[in-house]
Amino acid sequence: MEHTHDYLIIGAGMAAGAAAKAIRETDAAANIGIVGAEVQPPYQRPPLSKALWKGDKTLDDIDLGTATTGAQLHLGRRLESLDRVAHVARDDRGDSYRYRRLLLATGATPRRLPFEGGERVIHFRTVDDYQALRRFAVAGAHVAVIGGGFIGCELAASLCSIGCKVTLLFPGEAIGAGRYPDRLARYLDEYYRNHGVDVRSGVRVVDGSAADGGVNLVLSDGTVMLVEAAVAGLGVTPNTALAEQAGLAVDNGIVVDAYLRSSDADIWAAGDVANFHSAALDRRLRVEHEDAALGMGRLAGRAMAGAEEAYTTLPFFYSDLFDLGYEAVGLLDTRLQVIEDWREPNREGVVYYLDGGRVRGVLLWNVWDQVDAARELIAESGPFDAASLRGRLSRKA
Repeated sequence: MEHTHDYLIIGAGMAAGAAAKAIRETDAAANIGIVGAEVQPPYQRPPLSKALWKGDKTLDDIDLGTATTGAQLHLGRRLESLDRVAHVARDDRGDSYRYRRLLLATGATPRRLPFEGGERVIHFRTVDDYQALRRFAVAGAHVAVIGGGFIGCELAASLCSIGCKVTLLFPGEAIGAGRYPDRLARYLDEYYRNHGVDVRSGVRVVDGSAADGGVNLVLSDGTVMLVEAAVAGLGVTPNTALAEQAGLAVDNGIVVDAYLRSSDADIWAAGDVANFHSAALDRRLRVEHEDAALGMGRLAGRAMAGAEEAYTTLPFFYSDLFDLGYEAVGLLDTRLQVIEDWREPNREGVVYYLDGGRVRGVLLWNVWDQVDAARELIAESGPFDAASLRGRLSRKA
């Protein structure tokens, strides 16, 4: 079957949903098509590791309402080829999609463990993964969380809060090592342990196999652990295969210009897969967070429909860790100069990351409503030091 759309969006995540809404707002008569590998229409991803476990939201609540755009949804399909000259994409069922303008919002794929462990080993990314984990993660069940990054830490806290016995396994020295200052990272290890999480740093999962009613995990220290389920949050790899096959410029994602246009004038990219230039940081970035997906998706959709404007936003990201929470902007990298400004050590304060006297990143730890101020600070030329930054962003809402 052949489908024809003025605007074709490949990928059906948050960026796709935002783009479809922006296209419809800009072009009331738009014929929009969305092709996605998942069977669900676009939905919010952050609640999968946060609010859904707390009972703050249901699966119905996370739907992004893309149906209201009138877009034709082609779900449960993977695009296998893209012919830029003919303006045609083809999926794994043999259907083809003609387009006038195209958005690649293909997202990313979770990195996988080096073994197969059956249905109780879950590489966490989608609502299906959430539902799979929810079947096994019941009160009293022992769940191994593999990976100490954003997803791993959020899941460890969420699983612990519903009564699971949680073991958090990661290769780093401490939770958030390399991202948070050393004292804060060590504090988080103890904070998680005090909340009942068995934190095992400096450990990798090297093998595993399905067992009766569980999974046997073999750790790098020689330990063998039997758990009811194992969930991995090992980071992701951008889905660039289609862009590469089509001959688009790819370098840690699909390379886009200031207007999110790829190396093809009729193709844009947005979200996890897009590599864009940040004017504020004067470097190229690929950002895997909600704010970037929504903001880039909206701007790309408007650009496709003729309302072109530059993407100048420096995306922010956030996390919830039991009763701690933060928002952050820019680069969180302890290889930079780190300046800490605590109102209460490890509980409330601001961490600045500087390079040559310029602020390159800001961590707002239990400090709220300061994201825009942090963005403005990063845009300033400085120079800054500990004295000039003390108290700059520490107001608590």
